[in-house]
Amino acid sequence: MNVKSIMADLERKHPGENEYLQAVREVLESIEGTYNEHPEFEKAKIVERMVEPDRIFTFRVTWVDDNGEIQTNLGYRIQFNSAIGPYKGGIRFHKAVNPSMLKFLGFEQTFKNALTTLPMGGAKGGSDFDPVGKSDAEIMRFCQAFMLELWNNIGPDTDVPAGDVGVGGREIGYMYGMYKKLAREYNTGVLTGKGMTWGGSLIRPEATGFGALYFVEHMLAKAGRSLKGATVAISGFGNVAWGAATKATELGARVIAISGPDGVIYNPNGMTKEKIDFMLELRASNRNIVAPFAERFPDATFTPGKKAWSVKCDIALPCAFQNELNGDDAKELLANGTWCAAEVSNMGCTPEAIAEFQQAGILFAPGKAVNAGGVATSGLEMTQNAMHISWSAAEVDEKLHYIMQNIHEQCVKYGTQPDGYVNYVKGANIAGFMKVAQAMLEQGVI
Repeated sequence: MNVKSIMADLERKHPGENEYLQAVREVLESIEGTYNEHPEFEKAKIVERMVEPDRIFTFRVTWVDDNGEIQTNLGYRIQFNSAIGPYKGGIRFHKAVNPSMLKFLGFEQTFKNALTTLPMGGAKGGSDFDPVGKSDAEIMRFCQAFMLELWNNIGPDTDVPAGDVGVGGREIGYMYGMYKKLAREYNTGVLTGKGMTWGGSLIRPEATGFGALYFVEHMLAKAGRSLKGATVAISGFGNVAWGAATKATELGARVIAISGPDGVIYNPNGMTKEKIDFMLELRASNRNIVAPFAERFPDATFTPGKKAWSVKCDIALPCAFQNELNGDDAKELLANGTWCAAEVSNMGCTPEAIAEFQQAGILFAPGKAVNAGGVATSGLEMTQNAMHISWSAAEVDEKLHYIMQNIHEQCVKYGTQPDGYVNYVKGANIAGFMKVAQAMLEQGVI
């Protein structure tokens, strides 16, 4: 495999799709040595096939706002790879959504799902619909219009969407209601992240953040460190950040920063249950600002225009958006003594930031390993739906613990360098790639 040649070809075919090209480059550079040890992969052109999605659906979504005005958005579903199972991946509603973003997410999802050891392929979808400032009725009408265009291309054994940025339990509920009406069947396995009274799984809302902290716990234990007493900075304040803040606090860490597009909250005394609950209120408000946190809690302060990475911390956890932590942010964290960074968001760090962390020799792990707990618990939800049963929270949490431990072990197996340093990026990429590549090889040229 010649990475430079493959990337040149992709750049020619997909000009300007920067997030997608960034994600592909990171994986190919990690797996190059391992790939070239397997001439059967080269003969079957596994990489050339793997980096292109199986298919992309693009559709118009037309809906009516509360003023009676007709609005039009674009909707997408990218079915990337189904070598090891039905397509599986979230739906994202955000004004910046475009094909490049969703192709990067679907590509990452393919390897992430493989790491869970559950039979799930990779996919992603979404729309450039901006939920900020929208009423509940407007969100319902948009979700129904979105599903009207998508429903015939998804199913429990075909493609199983879930939530993502801008899509939580409320949105999943509205989309599932419309799916059920159109399909005329009560098939709970077609979407995950559902409500508990109609097929959802306990711990699913918390799973991405919980799983991330379980992974970080394993990573720290291997390095002879602990979460107990560590200070943590978290970006975002939505579902993922909420789960991460909850579990970090439970495990003895002190979450001293959360952030939003408007600035950063410095929270020196750490989180309480009331503070963690208020994070959900902020998310549900659809205002996309974090400043009210400091208005509610007098021991916290708000600084406009600053990121979470401006706060001195031991552990940095990007939980919001891709490329949210850049090279300058990494340098600031390192100068302040940060010794661990883990991507809880997908591709939360730029290549420059990752290079800074790895050159400094601190603990760093990529999103496809760290945040796999969310999709893993979605897979567990699919299993419960198929069996028509509901596991207890303890049962789901036990399975999530096991999956995250297994992912960590795979990363260590493939990522340990001769000097003992664990390159978690390389380990995660190789482990996920090998599983998908072998399945593609055995299934023939399709």
